[in-house]
Amino acid sequence: MPPKRAAIAQVLLRPSAVTTAASHPLRALRAGSIISRAPTSPSPRTGPTPRSLSISPSRPRQYHSTTHPPPPSPFTPTESAILSAAYAHVPTHGFTPSSLALGARAAGYLDISTSIFPEGAFSLIRWHLYTQRTALAGKKDSIAGFESMGLTERVEALTWERLIGNKDVVGRWQEALAIMAQPTYVPASVKELAQLADEIWYLAGDVSVDPTWYTKRASLSAIYAASELFMTNDRSPDFSETRQFLRRRLSEAGEIGDATSSVREWLSFTASAGVNVLRSKGVPI
Repeated sequence: MPPKRAAIAQVLLRPSAVTTAASHPLRALRAGSIISRAPTSPSPRTGPTPRSLSISPSRPRQYHSTTHPPPPSPFTPTESAILSAAYAHVPTHGFTPSSLALGARAAGYLDISTSIFPEGAFSLIRWHLYTQRTALAGKKDSIAGFESMGLTERVEALTWERLIGNKDVVGRWQEALAIMAQPTYVPASVKELAQLADEIWYLAGDVSVDPTWYTKRASLSAIYAASELFMTNDRSPDFSETRQFLRRRLSEAGEIGDATSSVREWLSFTASAGVNVLRSKGVPI
């Protein structure tokens, strides 16, 4: 082979500076000028294909925000139609599958449509808790002298309005407590109680940002739970004894120990009520 062609072949067979630099990071840094001038083609993937990033939907807020819209309803339009119609049968049939079936029929659906509620009768209880809680914002304006009240008086007035929301179903509420005491539904029941306490403090105008934000809501949750239990056995006109009980508990509030004790009392009561109802149905417990 002529000397000139042999030299050219030797150059072609030798790895280029660009390839060598690209395959070694340290050399790539030193040969930056070479890489910038020489175009490179994308190298084939040698490792596993990376997963595409997916952004999961944000969790619903557990607090109020004045700069964001309220979270959507947890019920679909179909569920709302059936539950709304079924709620009218609660005073007569209780929080039961029978009320759900009657509600589906009244809303123009087949009885089998109640299968869209995997939680059964608890869905009807959750409907009651949700609608009564969200209705407080509209009831606030109907409370006489609300704007001139102090913060504690506003909390009392709103808490009483929520308690009165149980008036039409108070005769069936111990049955509801028995269902709520079932281990499957305790987390959702306690969560709803916490959301109610937050709703009342927010509507009352609480703007605290210190640790009392938590103690206020814990104390109010306990006071409401105790007052609700008291109301199920109150036979006084217009539940006047329950109103007095609520005022006493609010006046005694202030220590987180009391709140913890009352929540424990509420859980204990609902658990025992659940056992009693199951026994009355013939379940050997």
